[in-house]
Amino acid sequence: MENYTYNSFTLQLEGLKVTKTSKYPVFLFLLLAYALILITNVGIVVLIWTERSLHQPMYLLFCNLSINDVLGNSLLVPRVLADILVPPSERLIQYYECVLQAFTSHMFGTNAHTVLMIMAFDRYVAICNPLQYAAIMTDKMVIKLTVSAWGVAFVLVGILLGLTVRLNTCRTLIRNPYCDNASLFKLSCESVFINNIYGLIFTVVLFTASIGSIILTYSKITAVSLSSKSRSLNNKALKTCSTHLCLYIIMLSSGMIPITLHRFRQYEEYRKMTAILFHVVPAALNPIIYGLQSKEIHKCLSNILHFRIVKPLF
Repeated sequence: MENYTYNSFTLQLEGLKVTKTSKYPVFLFLLLAYALILITNVGIVVLIWTERSLHQPMYLLFCNLSINDVLGNSLLVPRVLADILVPPSERLIQYYECVLQAFTSHMFGTNAHTVLMIMAFDRYVAICNPLQYAAIMTDKMVIKLTVSAWGVAFVLVGILLGLTVRLNTCRTLIRNPYCDNASLFKLSCESVFINNIYGLIFTVVLFTASIGSIILTYSKITAVSLSSKSRSLNNKALKTCSTHLCLYIIMLSSGMIPITLHRFRQYEEYRKMTAILFHVVPAALNPIIYGLQSKEIHKCLSNILHFRIVKPLF
């Protein structure tokens, strides 16, 4: 017989079921991953904003991805790290803190799609309309694209969580390592039919728009590249688009794995771990992959390092 506690403001997180021997390796891995996320993403944002040569739409739009990665992990990973070190009975969280964590988590996932969509548009204009690129991708357009990406995500996620917050709760256990929308509305004994319908519409619209825009833009970019005899244009298309596509595939596959594992009860712990890795892996790899592919970023980093090494000699 299940015990009900109505509208409790204190919830319990189930968290990761780690053994005494695996507790510290898991803790160390997540700590190092979080440190890498902070150093690389904050570092690349500072570099782009301080180097005038990097004040280009492509890099400014990428800053959105780095900011999203830092924000999305900063309310999640430290909490998961703290919970690993305490017994399950002490993994308590306040209801509205849980809602905030869920909001941040879903904003992270949704923003990853919307930001990569506006980055795909930038690449499309750069390769398919190079002569009009400067006229189209102005500072105002960059601001409009940025506001659109964050604004659409905010509205979609706001409605998603708003439908959940209206429900009365009768349970207190979050069967997840962190709070998300599904975990929250499962605490209710009321009908969640509207939540399920909106969640389905939300997912279908987001994935259709995201995958559709990537297929459309890359089909046109491929068509232009194949019809062009310009070797420099083809090299530019291959280099910039392969980087963007790599980021998109990492984000998409990282998100699909925990969704797939939801169907298999016997892999519950693997699902929890992959749900955390969905936040950690793309956020750690994005700046590294983008940085390795960019000659401009390489050049700026080389100049900074060379300046710091040579300066003490004079």
